[in-house]
Amino acid sequence: MDAERIRLARSAAPDAPWRRWGPYLSERQWGTVREDYSADGDAWNSFPHDHARSRAYRWGEDGLGGVSDDKQRLCLSMALWNGRDPILKERPFGLTNGEGNHGEDVKEYYFHLDSTPTHSYLRYLYKYPQAAFPYDDLVRTGAARDRRSFEYELLDTGVFAGDRYFDVFVEYAKAAPDDLLMLVTVANRGPEDAVLHVLPTLWFRNTWSWGQGADRPVMRATGPGVIRAEHHELGAYRLHCSAGVPLLFTENETNHERLHGSRNATPYVKDGIGRHVAGGEAGAVNPELTGTKAAAHHTLTVPAGGEATVRVRLAKEDAHDAEGVRDPLGTADVGDPLGAGFDAVMSARRAEADAFYAGLTSDTMSQDEALVLRRALSGLLWSKQYYLFDVETWLAEHGADPWTRTGQRNHAWYDLDADDILLMPDTWEYPWFAAWDLAFHAVALAMVDPELAKHQIEVLLGERYLHPNGQVPAYEWAFGDVNPPVQAWAARFVDSMDRGLDGAGDLDFVERVFRSCWSTSPGGSTARTRTAATCSRAGSSAWTTSACSTAARRCRRAGRSTRPTARRGWRSTRRRCCRWPRSCRTARPRTRIWPCASPRTSCASPPRPTGSAR
Repeated sequence: MDAERIRLARSAAPDAPWRRWGPYLSERQWGTVREDYSADGDAWNSFPHDHARSRAYRWGEDGLGGVSDDKQRLCLSMALWNGRDPILKERPFGLTNGEGNHGEDVKEYYFHLDSTPTHSYLRYLYKYPQAAFPYDDLVRTGAARDRRSFEYELLDTGVFAGDRYFDVFVEYAKAAPDDLLMLVTVANRGPEDAVLHVLPTLWFRNTWSWGQGADRPVMRATGPGVIRAEHHELGAYRLHCSAGVPLLFTENETNHERLHGSRNATPYVKDGIGRHVAGGEAGAVNPELTGTKAAAHHTLTVPAGGEATVRVRLAKEDAHDAEGVRDPLGTADVGDPLGAGFDAVMSARRAEADAFYAGLTSDTMSQDEALVLRRALSGLLWSKQYYLFDVETWLAEHGADPWTRTGQRNHAWYDLDADDILLMPDTWEYPWFAAWDLAFHAVALAMVDPELAKHQIEVLLGERYLHPNGQVPAYEWAFGDVNPPVQAWAARFVDSMDRGLDGAGDLDFVERVFRSCWSTSPGGSTARTRTAATCSRAGSSAWTTSACSTAARRCRRAGRSTRPTARRGWRSTRRRCCRWPRSCRTARPRTRIWPCASPRTSCASPPRPTGSAR
């Protein structure tokens, strides 16, 4: 058994140590429903790309070829500046649903080249023009074209003429679960020497600005090329950079002065590093070298046809000792954070990734076919994202409550509380889970990570996601939309693949999914089971035994009981399950209870999405 399969076998649980760090950072957090706090529900225009560099996100973070821990508390990514762009390149750019002639469309070229299931090794490629990035041209020309025209792509702008661009490769390798190496290799494809600013950036997701009493983490420089990041949950990490490289610090706080014309509480805000590098504002970064966002500013002169590298290392403090760190598999002794041990770990992880994928490749495959398989699976593994969405809190922040039916999006989904690593339909265009996409992706994921594939199927069937009437949420634009009911089919397919791999399968998994298809009849008086096939036809979004019955039990535990309902068209003897929103589980007092949806009616009909929805 190769080294990656050993790690995978030790990491069956979704929160296993080797899974703690991965490509869980979104490539687009702006323009999502989660970040929409507008009055009209126009998610795209309420939080556009132009705001992203200056406005703190509420529910997640994004970056360029970045990684984070599995709760996205601490993020590591790269930022780039070619000396000509008006802003620092910190995230991919694209057109919104209203700007593109075919809907939303990312206008960048980047590629997820490699990944192992535990993300012990990752490789990413971004193509960065040496000329000024044509932001305005892409928006203006895209808006002028109709649906019958071809899309206006970045290549059409001529910005890559003469091969004047950089290939920026980013590799990550884990020496241990909490010891992450980052290697950036910049290749100049142009005919002349060119300067590129590379800024490995470390920051905390803003969890302290929303009035919930969260502790504020802190970063500070502790020596030449060393940034210490301390978080009350994660502990203390150190980012090791090359000595002599300038360290820049600011706060991950909204720049209210730029966006709203109001005064900032601190002069050091989210876009401070970008304003310092691309705008030359010396006062935009904190001279005391402390904050919640920091970067190491490397200025590289890359010769024509040549390469230059940047290396950093993020490690938990207790992962090091005076005698160095020993890799759990015995491949390297890396006492010097950026020395020979760095190269040894990076080479070992590359070789282990090769061995892992060689074990998946058929002898009948050509070299090109094997590469296509590896790239496809790596792209799937890169599509994992930390998805956080507490709908009850989000609705409360919109002024909605469970007892007043409004036109607010997803008003009927108070109970949804997402806090998981999920596979996205697309890392930029669809950075939110979609029920049927997730089921199909789980089938493909089972080729390399059966345990995580099972988790992806089961997570939407749990009480944190299911509607009280048992419906599986579709997607954040309208959780109540109908998606093809493929969860049961996916479970059966994944189990078949699992049996093919180990000859045994997982009967417990099949039983858990089957129980999610165990429903009460619409009459409510008799219980019956549906087979997996029937469940697939009727929908794995069919009513489940954990829906109304579990809700009623929860209400009784909280001191409330079910009550008779005599609504029009109902028999007066019918009882209707009643429950509090999810807050009753956290022992927060409520004076009223919210009746959940009956099997015949839903609590509300969520509005159709104003943006794109799959």
